[in-house]
Amino acid sequence: MSTLTFLGGTGTVTGSKFLFDTGGSQVLVDCGLFQGLAPLRRRNWQQPPLDLDRLDAIVLTHAHLDHCGYLPVVVRHGWRGPVFTTEGTADLAAIVLADSAHLMMEEARQANQSGWSKHRPALPLYDAEDADRATRLFRPIDFGAARSIADGVDLEFGRAGHILGSAWAHLTLGNRSVVVSGDLGRPAHRVLQPPQPRPACDALLIESTYGDRPHDDAAATALFAETIRRTAARGGSVLIPAFAVDRTEVILVELAKLVRAGEIPDLPVFVDSPMALASLRVYRQAVAKSWPEIRPDLMNGEDAFDPGHLAELHTASQSMQANDPKKPSIIISASGMATGGRVLHHLKHMLPNNRHTILIVGYAAVGTRARSLVAGAREIKIHGRYVPVKAEVQVLDAFSAHADAGELLAWATTGPAPATTYVVHGEPESAATLADRLNTEHGWTAVVPRDGERVLV
Repeated sequence: MSTLTFLGGTGTVTGSKFLFDTGGSQVLVDCGLFQGLAPLRRRNWQQPPLDLDRLDAIVLTHAHLDHCGYLPVVVRHGWRGPVFTTEGTADLAAIVLADSAHLMMEEARQANQSGWSKHRPALPLYDAEDADRATRLFRPIDFGAARSIADGVDLEFGRAGHILGSAWAHLTLGNRSVVVSGDLGRPAHRVLQPPQPRPACDALLIESTYGDRPHDDAAATALFAETIRRTAARGGSVLIPAFAVDRTEVILVELAKLVRAGEIPDLPVFVDSPMALASLRVYRQAVAKSWPEIRPDLMNGEDAFDPGHLAELHTASQSMQANDPKKPSIIISASGMATGGRVLHHLKHMLPNNRHTILIVGYAAVGTRARSLVAGAREIKIHGRYVPVKAEVQVLDAFSAHADAGELLAWATTGPAPATTYVVHGEPESAATLADRLNTEHGWTAVVPRDGERVLV
């Protein structure tokens, strides 16, 4: 009988790795990087938790680091097998992994130069060559096309509506079938079509990032506009730490709509992230080519991603000039959880000034700077020094690309109940709440697996 081992994404929203073993073949679904708390991050440096000589294939549900960012590590340890993705994921993951390697190398360089790391010397987890070798392994598959990916293992992708290319994965293992949700998007996503319904299956793995709470879209949009108006009125600027892939595009679409409706002033908008700009090119190409993932209303001929005064900051010198805006502006910069990247330099300059606003528009994992700001920290540590938090901090979860509790339940419970549902990729309270609702409201067998647990499929 086939087995499933949970190697990450349990008790946390990061590090997703699910290993399926038929006895003759092994397939890993997602190869995510651990982020957030130091004990989690240290796991990235340990020996890979699987026998790479026995692994036949890797499946990526989408291009976020917590689902694909560990791939260069297994490549660095010698793995050279196929990585099955959708076309959109292949395009975006190549950008994400290259940027991740660059940031790791740059952080190690700065740490060694400034001496703020306890490691001598500080080293990157992986480098640009590892990331490049990883992307050469990608084997794109169309949505809805069944494909044999290992002896006795078939794969089919369905649209997940989370980011461009995101998919749920339907695996057939002999006479058993499993659906892995990946990260599920929202019916109200501003760029993408809603997730496709899941097929019938014997086992379901469902994410639970927002498994214990709803999103309020109307209130979020109103607060978003009001925050921009209020900040501009006092002469300040708005800094939005945003995931470079998808969140930047969603924010740009919303800003454009608000400007055209006269709901916010027509301010300069800076996109300051090489990865976000590369991702934006992929999204624009998807719109131009009328990819089926894109919402039809965006394909009307005008640039849905341009609020009017959009400036793309490609160089470090351009980024530094935007650190201290001379007039009210909106800066969108990665990373979304403020774990690295150019956003840290903007935070250092803007946090001490009470005219400015830091707008947190997505999920912030425990142990990240964004989570500290959400929790009301009075100072945060950046590049070895503490920076006082005097700027306004506003939180808008409804801009998340993750389905909320009701949307997760609606997607999961359409169709016959699986024999077992495993609630993964969520913090403990969120996962437990979603599992309890599946059990009590729908009579399902839903469990929150333990890290390292192995079960029969």
